Amino acid sequence: MNNEQAIMEQLDHLGQEIAILTDSARSLQELRDDLSPRVNETVKVLIEELAEIEADVQFEDLVLLLKNLTRNVKNLTWSVDQLKNLIDFLRTVEPLLKSAVPQAIMYLDQLEQQGVFQVLSHMLRVLEKIADTYTPEDIEQIGSALVNLVGVAKKLTAPEALNLLDKVAEVPARVDLSQAKEVGPFGMLFALGNREVKQGMGVVLELTKALSLLKNGHGAEGSGA
Repeated sequence: MNNEQAIMEQLDHLGQEIAILTDSARSLQELRDDLSPRVNETVKVLIEELAEIEADVQFEDLVLLLKNLTRNVKNLTWSVDQLKNLIDFLRTVEPLLKSAVPQAIMYLDQLEQQGVFQVLSHMLRVLEKIADTYTPEDIEQIGSALVNLVGVAKKLTAPEALNLLDKVAEVPARVDLSQAKEVGPFGMLFALGNREVKQGMGVVLELTKALSLLKNGHGAEGSGA
């Protein structure tokens, strides 16, 4: 009886194991049945996609690409490291950019409101017209003349020169040429009795002496001394 009981226990244990295997096989079968349509769809889509690039990509190209990647592993590693450094740099300057970019935009907007960009646009158009009208040799000659004119303008910035030019600029507003009359020799002698005419003649004489610079340059001052 003991042997029969042992055999029965073994049979029961074996039956349990068979049941477990059966359940596992049934689960695998169900899983295969569930995945089979998905796998078939995936393979179908993959075949269709590969068919579109079949004329452009050959198996030899893929092999060559794999070889190049293998040969350039060090370069790829270096590139990844540099990309990491770049990302770290961008993360570092990001707070600065967040404050600097709006300020730059505000400054550019201020220049736009002041018309600076319009002035630059007109200046570029003027330069285009100059380039169309004059040759590079003409521009060089004009540039040399401008250097001399800058020297003349520098001399005109002296207080005495500015004072003289300011007074000369007031003369046309004070003269009424419609009241001018013909004057003969006696009229000129008579006019010399006028104090303003005497002062004017004095100014003319001083200017006449100064005009000697046009002929003798600065040497006239030395001779006058």
